[in-house]
Amino acid sequence: MEYWNPKAETMPRQELEAWQWRKLQRALRHARAHSPFWRDRLPEEITSLEDYARRVPLLYKSDLLAAEQQAPPYGTWPSIDPVRGVRHHQTSGTSGNPPVRTIDTMGDWTWSVDTFCTSLHAMGVRPHHKGMVAFGYGLFMGFWGMHYALERMGCTVVPAGGLDSRTRIRLLVDYGIEVVGLTPSYAMRLIETAREMGIDLAEEANVKIILAGAEPRSKFTTRTIEEAFGARVFNAAGTTEFGGVFMFECPARRGACHIIESSVIEEVLHPETKQPVGYGEEGVRVTTGLSREGMQLFRHWTEDLVVRQPWSACGCGRTWDFYDGGIIRRVDDMRKIRGVSVTPVMVEDVVRAFDEVSEFTTSVRSVRGLDTVFIEVEPRTVPGGDLTTLTRRIAEEFKREIGIRPEVRLAPEGSLPRQEWKAARFRDERVLVSQH
Repeated sequence: MEYWNPKAETMPRQELEAWQWRKLQRALRHARAHSPFWRDRLPEEITSLEDYARRVPLLYKSDLLAAEQQAPPYGTWPSIDPVRGVRHHQTSGTSGNPPVRTIDTMGDWTWSVDTFCTSLHAMGVRPHHKGMVAFGYGLFMGFWGMHYALERMGCTVVPAGGLDSRTRIRLLVDYGIEVVGLTPSYAMRLIETAREMGIDLAEEANVKIILAGAEPRSKFTTRTIEEAFGARVFNAAGTTEFGGVFMFECPARRGACHIIESSVIEEVLHPETKQPVGYGEEGVRVTTGLSREGMQLFRHWTEDLVVRQPWSACGCGRTWDFYDGGIIRRVDDMRKIRGVSVTPVMVEDVVRAFDEVSEFTTSVRSVRGLDTVFIEVEPRTVPGGDLTTLTRRIAEEFKREIGIRPEVRLAPEGSLPRQEWKAARFRDERVLVSQH
């Protein structure tokens, strides 16, 4: 087994924890000395990792937004003079909240790119590969780091920002691209576009490794992407608040997403009691960054639900623990509908199982006092498909799998939106009504 950084990835756990403690002490000193925000939140004389977890308060996104509002754009949060920054990024704001803005030094950016290198190398990317990152290269940090990581690793990078889907398909085929980075939603869009062009990606393209990140995806979506491209789909995750990748999927065990513990301390807490949970139990990620200088994070409540497993349960030789299945879902994605907990990934697993569905959207509305799920599906003709019974079959399967019978309607061809970045297929209109 090859590693990008063998010492960090295979360090004995006792040494790793001692290293984390030294890095945490340095990060705390830096934050107290340079960040007004952290100076007010961090207690003095923290004596151990356990003492740190006990005494430092949880950090919520609302805390960061409030800090920004005191002195926009970055507020009291940064631990550097923003003049030293070389890159500005901000969150996507897809949840309806204002974006969180960040600034990075050159050292921060070097570290961030290295987290992508660690991840890509583990997935099998090597210098002889050609790569393409299919996203818009905008303010969202997203796959920026992947582009620079591919360059650092010696790969040839074909820039694909600002191109339409048909042009990207042609690039994939004509240049024999082997490594692709994109969101699961956009992968599905490329599959649809290739079909329209009469191109069989598995036969005519040369893609071998797909990093599909930035949003949760269903198991069905993963299988669909792999079969269409004839490639292995890997998971990885990072956040703008953290500044880099914090986990990546290991090829040695499907779904085992190793935590990059040389750069982060991760706790898993019960969503309600906020107490630690053990291996194999579901809880919320609480993250502490150890390597970023400009925008530091200490005990950030992420809303990501995960199940942590010990490093020894994966056979790759890394001593980093992993999240089984990556981010399962987000606490703020879950909706109670007629007493049933429903998430966008659950809906996608049901609807995507029908080959006749090209695209779909879901909304929840209150109809005469009863919460009702509405699903609009844009159909396509497939061999053996039956569009006349499609809505009924989807409704029956949804009822069987989730426990609620939705209203399913057909949408005209080409009428539903396609996204290059994070998809927004689930809309809870009950929340919107209650806010006005």
